[in-house]
Amino acid sequence: MSDAPRRVVTDTMIGMDMPDIAVWSARVTVVLGQNPGPFTGPGTNTYLIGTGKRPLLLDTGQGLPQYLPLLERGLFETRGGEGLQGIVLTHGHADHIGGVTGIRQRFGGLTVAKKPWDKLDGDLALDAVDEGAVLETDGATLQAVWTPGHAWDHLCWYMPEERALFTGDVVLGAGTTVIPPDGDLGDYLASLRRLLTLDVAVIYPAHGPAIYTPQAKIESYLAHRALRDQQILAALRAGDTTVPAMVRRIYTDVPEFLHAAAAMSVSAHLRQFERDGAVAHDGDAWHLT
Repeated sequence: MSDAPRRVVTDTMIGMDMPDIAVWSARVTVVLGQNPGPFTGPGTNTYLIGTGKRPLLLDTGQGLPQYLPLLERGLFETRGGEGLQGIVLTHGHADHIGGVTGIRQRFGGLTVAKKPWDKLDGDLALDAVDEGAVLETDGATLQAVWTPGHAWDHLCWYMPEERALFTGDVVLGAGTTVIPPDGDLGDYLASLRRLLTLDVAVIYPAHGPAIYTPQAKIESYLAHRALRDQQILAALRAGDTTVPAMVRRIYTDVPEFLHAAAAMSVSAHLRQFERDGAVAHDGDAWHLT
């Protein structure tokens, strides 16, 4: 394996810097959630969507106090307003849903449109939406596309006015998406293939910069997962039976502090192989069948 390619997706969000507030189009302003880190890059992108003074807010960041003043600045400086029409969520992970309470306290009892999932939603009051839901604001329309895999409740939102797709954590501006223990690799790959069927000119991801070659990006994600399949099977044939051993063999180009995240993705591939009957395990030890 030493001479084989290590990865298909070679860019990274490690060390990436983005402005706190940026206008990405006539309908889209991005405000960073102020939660930079190894998994969030510069932070969670939250989006003011629409051309009016009361836009929709897509995703809310983690709920850090330094975010709210930036959100207010973004509203005033790029929309000339100080209010929101409502909140839209891609999914219920903490860095996307965590800011809802603080934003509601600041801007009033806003509606929160989300695909419900009791596992993540807690006692949050929601306006339940699902595949095919349509939300409208001044100058923009959002159409819900159910894209499970990274999370069961994950919705991408398509804006036909720009042929733009807000992909949440399904497609990132750099690097690749982790499949957590409650995710599903098979569902994730199916979601990526579905996104390829949409008429998309630009991707606005939850982390990192906008993507103006959406089809190539999605195809690289699929190729990346196919390469990981090959690498995991090769590791098993070489005698690596545990996830940490496979991670050490495969992720030689990844800093060690990211090995825990890599282990989640390797485990997701193994679970898919197990469903397909290609591998089995006895405790922590995996083997080919």
